[in-house]
Formats: sequence, structure tokens, C-alpha cells
Amino acid sequence: MQKLASIILFLVLSNTFAQTKNSPLQISHLTGDFYVYRTFHDYNGTMISANAMYLVTDKGVVLFDAPWDETQFQPLLDTIKARHNKDVVMCFATHSHEDRAGGLGFYRQKGVKTYSGKLTDDILKKEGKKRAEFIVPNDTTFTVGHHTFEVYYPGKGHAPDNIVVWFEKEKVLYGACFIKSADAKDLGYLADSDVKEWEKSIKKVKTKFKNPKYIIAGHEDWKNTESLNHTLKLVQEYNAEKTSGKKTSPKK
Repeated sequence: MQKLASIILFLVLSNTFAQTKNSPLQISHLTGDFYVYRTFHDYNGTMISANAMYLVTDKGVVLFDAPWDETQFQPLLDTIKARHNKDVVMCFATHSHEDRAGGLGFYRQKGVKTYSGKLTDDILKKEGKKRAEFIVPNDTTFTVGHHTFEVYYPGKGHAPDNIVVWFEKEKVLYGACFIKSADAKDLGYLADSDVKEWEKSIKKVKTKFKNPKYIIAGHEDWKNTESLNHTLKLVQEYNAEKTSGKKTSPKK
């Protein structure tokens, strides 16, 4: 009986941790207690990946953004429990879009402490969407177990409410959609963006958080630490093009 139980446990864990490029939930070890997880969503007929992160502490696991794919809300909890033997105790949403804040209601219902900035909360309230239990001031430092991190609002960018998270000791910058992948050809979805302010906001982040060893972008590749510089370049090119267009447009 004990041997059978061991075999069943092995199969369950193997199934939980087995990952392929087609897996709907993909988890990669970043460094130390940090893990990047990736989920996928059909956007206008194309499957787009979304990167998020979790941190393992001796007080439990902290999520930074929820899966974009709502079918993975519970599997993420189950996988973390099986892999680390810990429960998720906190969840931060870095802005109001579905790929970040879409799981706030689910995780709050599960007893997870949920957090967002006030700007995010205002947007979610206005749109009639599920909101976080706790509102974070623009620049707040948290200590969870043996880890300390800073939640920072740099100003408008990809979204009017986007925040980033900084881990000073490990030099990890979690940027979510505020930071584009180093492979990105353009700025992507701009419906809620303020690209002119984005440039200023990026420069604030670069000044405040020096020499990051790891930078996690919101979508696609997250391993290239040039992503923040690349985002600044894309923003500057976009603004230059807009400025040039205004100068050359005929007067009416």
C-alpha cells in the first residue's frame, strides 16, 4: 500500500511539474526564492504570453500579478503548494488590465490578501470589476518573512496606474507591462497609455533602482536585461515620430 501511494504521489508531482512549450502554465526559476510564471491568452486570434512572478518566503508565497488565463488561477495555487509546500498569502496587481488584476476577486475569495495601488482601485471601481482588499500608497516597502521589497509608482506609462516592484538585496526589478520585452518591435497596446509621460517614468525608474540584475517584462521574453533600455528607446522613437508628424502636418 505504501509503495502504491508513493507511485501515485510521484505521478501527481510529475504531472504537476512537467512543462512543455504548450503547457498553459509554465514556471521558471529566476534566482533564489524567485520564480517567473507564464500563462497565455488569445488576443485578436493570436496566443500571447504574459509573464508574472512569485516569491517564496517563510511566511508563505507572494504573487505579483495573477495569470492572464483564468483557467490557471487554481492550478497556480495547486502547483505552488505541491512544489514548495506553502500557501499563497499575498497577491499584488501592478495595474488594472485583465492580465494583471483579473484574478483579484478569485484570490481574495480564497483568503489571499490582495493589494493594488489607489489609481488601480479607482479604475476597477469605475469599471465595476473585482477590487483588491488593500490599497497600497504609491511608494511602499513591505517585509514578508526574510524578504523586503518596494512597490513604486513611477508615473504614467503603459497604463495610468502602472506600478513596479523592486527587490534591493537581489536587484530584481519586476516591471510587468510597464516594461516591454527586449524583442518587442513596438509598444503594443496603447489604448490607456501616455507615451509622453512614459519616457519620464522610465527615467525615474532607472534613476531610483540602480544596476538591476534581473528585469521582468510583462510579455514575451523576460531574460534579457536590456528590456528597460529597449522600452525607453521604443518610447523615444514613438514620441519623436509624433513630434515630427506634428511639425510637418499642413496648417488648416
